[in-house]
Parts: sequence; C-alpha cells; structure tokens
Amino acid sequence: MTRKTAKDFDPEALQLFDKYVHGEISRRGFLSSAAKFTLIGLTAEGLLEALNPRFAEAQQIAPDDARISAKYVEYPSPAGYGKIRGYLVQPAHFTGKLPVVLVIHENRGLNPHIEDIARRIALDNFIAFAPDALFALGGYPGDEDKARELFKTLDQTKIHADFIAAAGVLKNLPEGNGKVGAVGFCYGGGIVNFLATRISGLAAAVPFYGSQPAAEEAAKIKAPLLIHYAGADERINAGWPAYEAALKAAGVKYEAYIYPGVQHGFNNDTTPRYDAASAKLAWERTISFFNAHLRT
Repeated sequence: MTRKTAKDFDPEALQLFDKYVHGEISRRGFLSSAAKFTLIGLTAEGLLEALNPRFAEAQQIAPDDARISAKYVEYPSPAGYGKIRGYLVQPAHFTGKLPVVLVIHENRGLNPHIEDIARRIALDNFIAFAPDALFALGGYPGDEDKARELFKTLDQTKIHADFIAAAGVLKNLPEGNGKVGAVGFCYGGGIVNFLATRISGLAAAVPFYGSQPAAEEAAKIKAPLLIHYAGADERINAGWPAYEAALKAAGVKYEAYIYPGVQHGFNNDTTPRYDAASAKLAWERTISFFNAHLRT
C-alpha cells in the first residue's frame, strides 16, 4: 500500500501530531483530540499509526553496506554521565584524511533514521558520528513513545556538555582532517545552534528546524550557518525574526531557507510529514555547504 503524505492529512491533525511528538500532549491527549480528524475506516489509533515513523521502509543505506564501515564507539563524558555512545560511520575505502560531521538526533535519541542519515553522510565522503543522548539511560529503547518519555528525564546541562565534548573528540580523530561540522534535526537543530554559540572552532553548522538561541548568545557564533526551516512550522519559525536580526547585528555568516508549505520534520522520510522535493533540495545544499567549509 502506498504510504500517505502530508497532503493526505488535515493540517490541524499534523499540528496535533507535532504537539504529541514534542511532548506538549500525551498519547491519550492525542487520541482524544484526533477523533475529529479520523477518516472513514480510520480510528484515532489508526491515524497515529499512519503518522508514526516506519524506519525499515525509509532506510536508504543498509548497516552492512559494503561501501561504508560502521561501528558503535564510546567516549568519556565530562559531565558525570560516565560515557557517551555513538555511531561512527566512514567510507570503507579512502585515502588521506576526511572532514567529520557530528549528527544530532531528534528528541527520541539515536533511532534507526538518524543512523541512516549518518550512513548517507559517509557515502558523501565524510566521517559521520551520531551520539545517543539516551545512552546514559540504557540507549534508544526501540520504541518512540518510550524514547520521548526517557528524553524528558535527561539533565540537559549535562547532555549539552557531552555534545561539546563529542565535537572535541571528533576534531582529534586520527582519520579526520581536523575540521568538524554539525547537522541536527528538530531538537538536534536546536543543539547545533547551541554548539555554534559555544564552540569557536566549529567549521560549519546546519540546523534543520531547530530552536534558536537568545540574541546575546547568537552574538558569540563564529561558525558559518546553513539554516533550514519548514514553511508550515509556526512553532519554530516564530523565533526566526529575532534570531536573524541577532545574526545580522553580530556579522555572522549565514544562509537561511524556508521551504514553502512543508511541515516540521520535512526531511525525515520515515513519516508522512516528509516532503521529497524540499528534502532533496535541503540535503543537496547541506552537502555542498559541508564540502565548501570542511574540505578547504
């Protein structure tokens, strides 16, 4: 059966799902409110199932693809969590040293989609590292609802310190060229914006529909930014005018694109919010941006 797209759903239903995904309402709250949006023959439970991720169907690069080398590695946590575990992927055969990209997940930890993103980056001739913020709590649990609930219990101050430490580890990878970029999605997009305010040596930062730092924090950014927003994402886009003004005032180099009519999460091809045309364009821009800033 053909997977439904965002156009098959009432926009209000998609906004309701966005609130559910980001913890503003519970599963019960979603199901209760979703009753008015159900289609003929589709219950509220069915609507939620239709909107939830389907990782296997969207996978582009298999974990055992012969073109890549992938493994899980651990590094010390400076923030008291013991260790952070992540997914390290690089081309199977390369010469010289490669630039490194830190990949920051959404608010569900290192799920199969983000691992697939890391593999895609590796096939574009980068080393990709995707840490799992949930590792201290047992790692991504294999269930999106459980992952969201676990995520709420994390000490974000500690997690922020761990992401900063990860960038430091990557800068000194023997296989790396010493240049580190970062890309993140949703929660991860907000983390990329944060890292740009804290890491003076970050060579490139690409937040996808991420929350913005305060104006005084934005003034600290040294890294060039490539910023992607979804046109229909009122929640996140509300912070863009102030962020843009702060970037301009601080003389930060940035490019920003708002993709008309698409939903928050439009790059995530595991859910109906995915928009193939916008995702393709945003990804081409992202890889070109990394090539320009991480290889010279």
